[in-house]
Amino acid sequence: MSGPVAALLSGNRLHLQHGPIDLVIGADGDRDAAFAAARARFATVLDELVTELALLRRPVGAVPQGAIARCMQDAVAPHADGIVTPMAAVAGSVAEAVLAAMVAATPLRRAYVNNGGDIALHLTGDETFRLAVAAPDSTDLGRVDISARDRVRGIATSGQGGRSLSLGIADAVTVLAATAAQADVAATLIGNAVDLPGHAAIRRAPAREVQPDSDLCDHPVVVRVGPLGCADIEAALDRGLAMAQNMAARGLIQGAALFLRGGVRTTGLPGTDISQGKILTHA
Repeated sequence: MSGPVAALLSGNRLHLQHGPIDLVIGADGDRDAAFAAARARFATVLDELVTELALLRRPVGAVPQGAIARCMQDAVAPHADGIVTPMAAVAGSVAEAVLAAMVAATPLRRAYVNNGGDIALHLTGDETFRLAVAAPDSTDLGRVDISARDRVRGIATSGQGGRSLSLGIADAVTVLAATAAQADVAATLIGNAVDLPGHAAIRRAPAREVQPDSDLCDHPVVVRVGPLGCADIEAALDRGLAMAQNMAARGLIQGAALFLRGGVRTTGLPGTDISQGKILTHA
């Protein structure tokens, strides 16, 4: 595998890529110093994770040694159920680690690290961050405005058909939380909860048959979702919403938006303009 690659993008953004990790970074302040710190920290990330990969692919147990691995473990620990592994928080934890290096290197008014849709934020003063929410088919679903006063510094999106395998059928679940790692694992688990166990239209297969190195091993992941009626969509979304509301009540997330086949459920989102699409029947 080749080493880390860095490139400047339009809009004064930095693109960093190494293996499966792909970051887009922005910073307001001493951008040169921030980007230099991001490149230096990113150069160590993949090797750091690979060292403990076998441990990170197991359900929460022994404490890992690396800083990113410990962040992953800490984010997943409140959700430990014998299935979820620290890998559920890997994208958010990597984003946090790179952002932390930037903030430590130089004062920044605002900064973000976007790891494939899992975003770590740094906001100060009157700075804000506007999140555009889109469906898997790129339909614009609205905006969420986050200010420095909000207790949100992490955003993550998960769902069936995304980068990772899912136990549920959500098209997408976007979560806001205090950290990117917390948002990452919560989005995964809420996406898993948007489900209709035993429904004839949903086909599942052992995770290792779909992705041989999956940390989900033989747990059944969704590989196809057929036609669903309005009542089915509502029931599946309500299951996911119940989990999201439970997480919010426990202080694990700040808010969430859940999407399935044109149906939408939201809870606890600040400055929200999310399209409340109609429940549609899809053949």
